Amino acid sequence: MTGGIARVIFPLSLMAALALWARGYAEAGDGFSAGAVAGVGAALAYVTLDYRDARRRTAARWSRWFLLGGLVVALAVALGPLALGLPPVTHWPPPGAEVRTVGVLELHTAALLDLGIALTVYGAVVSTLDRLFPTFWSG
Repeated sequence: MTGGIARVIFPLSLMAALALWARGYAEAGDGFSAGAVAGVGAALAYVTLDYRDARRRTAARWSRWFLLGGLVVALAVALGPLALGLPPVTHWPPPGAEVRTVGVLELHTAALLDLGIALTVYGAVVSTLDRLFPTFWSG
């Protein structure tokens, strides 16, 4: 029964994480919280499901790429402005300028930075769980 609940809750945690990331600019929420919520859903999957099923559902074989890609995106957004002679973490468009939106998501570099952070957190959580759980479940 707990496995069935985990199969429902994990996709819901991913949707909640996406909502946290997208609404982070209109209300409370951000990339770290989004990655943490998705990571908690992955932890539930690892605790309640068979190891192989949990690996498949959480995309564990891609978790290191999520971690690496998130780090690259976050560092590029944070340090990229230095190449243009601007201070680090200078966001575009600048304050006061019109920001394009898609629904509630405002398209600016802060959204991209938070996406990188969310991917980094989720990738780190799933990578850790994936390395930890084979020692507990031998099958």
